Amino acid sequence: MLSEQELERYARHILLRDVGGPGQQKLKAARVLAIGAGGLGSPLLAYLAAAGVGTLGVVDDDVVSLSNLQRQIVHDSDAIDLPKVESAARSLARINPHVTVVAHQTRLDADTGAKLVAAYDLVVDGSDNFDTRYLAADLCEAAQKPLITAAVGLFDGSITTLKPFETDEKGNPNPRYRDLFPNRPAPGSIPSCAEAGVLGALTGVIGSMQAVEVIKEIVGLGEGLVGRLVLYDARAMRFETIRYRRRPD
Repeated sequence: MLSEQELERYARHILLRDVGGPGQQKLKAARVLAIGAGGLGSPLLAYLAAAGVGTLGVVDDDVVSLSNLQRQIVHDSDAIDLPKVESAARSLARINPHVTVVAHQTRLDADTGAKLVAAYDLVVDGSDNFDTRYLAADLCEAAQKPLITAAVGLFDGSITTLKPFETDEKGNPNPRYRDLFPNRPAPGSIPSCAEAGVLGALTGVIGSMQAVEVIKEIVGLGEGLVGRLVLYDARAMRFETIRYRRRPD
């Protein structure tokens, strides 16, 4: 049940016909795992906490550095050298004390990842490397957990939702991450943000889009991004959508 304070806090959600009280109850009951508390994870976690998602898991093995603060808005100057999961937990508690934050100060790996993913209803990948993205996709497919994955670089971003364990309206299996990106890029072939830079506010746009898709998945509203990759070009302020399908086995 929602308390009187929660009813007031979430009043603008409850007024929405497609959310309402039942939708807000679903948000409160949901358990969401965020992979990464960096540029994408920061706005994602802040908006999910504000929205009243009951349990937020945060997995990250990094510490806050000064160069993070240009885009990783869940951290502040006083958090430098603190583990990112600890800094994020402090910030989210200030945003919404009704939300439980579970800090996983570790790097997602094949040994512990399956158990970690299984403990949540939905997973959001905001990592900055392809090894983690492929691993997250494999773990979520095996555990039959929806995965909302996104990436940014320089002035561009992308986002999609993966549910390869389900079928579409015609009975065809939904696509996998490897149907979208069949070949893992060679190490060093794509420069990292530390090497090439990234527009700070860009991570806010894409991370906020991830939060919107999470809320839609939990509440059950609108059309999700399964089989659709949304591309965003910040320089041109242009969105494009690419449709993709399951490749034959």
